This record gives sequence, C-alpha cells and structure tokens, in this order.
Amino acid sequence: MNRSDVVSARLNNQKLSSSRFDNAADVVRWFGAVQAQDYNAAKWALALRMRKATNNLIEEAFDLGEILRTHVMRPTWHFVAPEDIRWLLQLTAPRVNMRSGPNYRKFELDAAVFKRSHSVLTKALQGGKHLTRSALKSALNRAGIDANDTVRLAHILLRAELDAVVCSGPRIGKQFTYALLEERVPAARILERDEALAEIARRYLRSHGPATLQDFVWWSGLTVEDATRGISQVERELEKEVMDERIYRGPRFSGTKSEYAAHLLPVFDEYFVAYKDRQMAFDGEPSLSTFELLGPTFIINGTVGGTWKRIAGNDSLTIELNPSRALLKSEKVAVADAVERYAGFMGVQIGSYFGDISRRR
Repeated sequence: MNRSDVVSARLNNQKLSSSRFDNAADVVRWFGAVQAQDYNAAKWALALRMRKATNNLIEEAFDLGEILRTHVMRPTWHFVAPEDIRWLLQLTAPRVNMRSGPNYRKFELDAAVFKRSHSVLTKALQGGKHLTRSALKSALNRAGIDANDTVRLAHILLRAELDAVVCSGPRIGKQFTYALLEERVPAARILERDEALAEIARRYLRSHGPATLQDFVWWSGLTVEDATRGISQVERELEKEVMDERIYRGPRFSGTKSEYAAHLLPVFDEYFVAYKDRQMAFDGEPSLSTFELLGPTFIINGTVGGTWKRIAGNDSLTIELNPSRALLKSEKVAVADAVERYAGFMGVQIGSYFGDISRRR
C-alpha cells in the first residue's frame, strides 16, 4: 500500500467516488455521524455523497427528523440518524461533558442548575412543541435561571442535548428549533457499551478507512483505551497495512484508482476533519495551512487543488477558485464540472473563475 492507494480507498469509502445513496439519512448512517457545525456546508457534504441531491431535499429530511443535529463525540454539532442518537450520546457524552467542564464551572453551571434547566426545557417543549433558542431563553429566565449570557445559554442547551433531553426540531424560516428527544425520536435499542464501541469503530473505519488508531481517537473523542477496544472487536472485518511505520485499517483494499474527478468540499468536510493526520491529501509538500485545509477546499483525484469561496451578488452567485498549484487544462475542466454540480444542488445559475495561485511553498 502506498499513499496513492490510501487516497483512492478513502475516496471510495467516503463515497465521493462511488456514491450509491439516494437520501441523506443513508449517508449519515454510513458515517455514523457527520460534522454539522456549519449547517449549510454540512448539507452540501451530504449531497456530495448522494447520487443526486438538492438543498431543498436535504432541508426537508432535516425538518422531518430523518436526520438530526446535536452535540455528540467532539464538542460540536453532528448530523446523526434517529436510531443512533441515544447509544452515541450514552457512549460519548461523558467525554464531551469532561471537556466542557471548565466552561460549566466558569458559568456556575452544576448538577443542581442542570436539573432545574432540564425541567424547564421539558415543560416548555412537551406536547410536540418546537421552540427557538430565543423562546427557550425566555422560558429559562422566567423560571429564574439566568440565560441572558449567550455562552451560558449555549452550555445549558449543550448539556440538555448531551443528557438526551432535547435534540433538533424543524427549522422555522432560517431559525433552528429544539424538540424533546423522547417525543421526536422513535424508541430504539440502546447498545451495550462494548457493542457501542465496536459499532462506532465499524462505522468510522468503513467510511473513513484506511485510517489509524490516532485518527479514530480524534474523530470519536474516545480514549485510546476505548478506541483500541472498539477496533479489536471488528478487527476480523478489516484489512491492516503498515506504511511509514503507521498501522492503517479499513475495508479490503482493492487497489483500484478512483474515477478522475474534482470535488468542491465544504468547510469541515469529513474528508479532512475526520483525520488527525491530514497530510495524505497533499501530493507532495503541504500547499495549504491546516486552517485553510478545513475551510472550503477543492480536491482533484483526492488531493488538494486549492480553495474556493462563494461570492454572493444581488441576483447571482459566483465561485472564486484559488488554486494552490498550477492546474492542467483537464484539471480545470474537472473543477468546472464540480462547480456545475454545486449549482445543481443550489438550484441556481453559478458563475466561476480561477483566481491567482494563493500559495506556493
């Protein structure tokens, strides 16, 4: 196995070069969880893994509760499938709470406060209500729980998500709402701890592999001990290869090269954010900083080609493409095709142009 094999396998397993999904929920189930800190970008991340998708189609899936958005694993939002939300929270919430501990203490949020705030939120939302953050803030304040500080309020709601009290509801216009998890999410079996460790390892390695133990620890937020235990239970399902003194695991490596294509990746796409070591995506020396790499980036055959950004006009949308190296004519054509796919997703006419090479190292 060499670097090119890893890149081709990741493109395949991330379903960027082998999409077979027709709906957003199936994409989320395949990954286990998809980072959704930037909601609009995360919708495009799902669409990239589908045969055909529009922004409205994925928005509808979210409003219907076919995919949910909550804090899980690392302390940020992820899309998760309804049947997975409870066991994922049970497995990963303790680690997220530990990492959030300093802010809990800073804002004087302890077990007693959370017990009261959970009760207030439950009362406000029960009966199938879907309320915005502003409405829940008012309910908390009326009950004598200070929610005026936006960061304090955010941590009150974060803890309610982690304790499986609330989850995402449908949007009202462009505003997000919260719903009671027990009312919005059908009952599902909660996996035993070892079973959950095995399942999260299986989901990660089938969708992100080949990957290392350290990559899995970063993505899942688990301890090294728990991550190792999870992998050990699914070891027979995986291929194991050593490269540069690192052990990579994933589905059986076919060795086939991915179809020649370019992709416009959104900010925090799983193709980059899910790995602790992201150097595999560079064909040679890194051409972008880590900060740039986690932003909107375009890839060609799985390796970094540059960055992109949207420029909105009154009645138009333009994509500015900033290569990090000189591109061949055929590569520019592939990138233009990727822009057209994004235009189809958005349902608008989009113009594009190549800017100057932004970085040379």
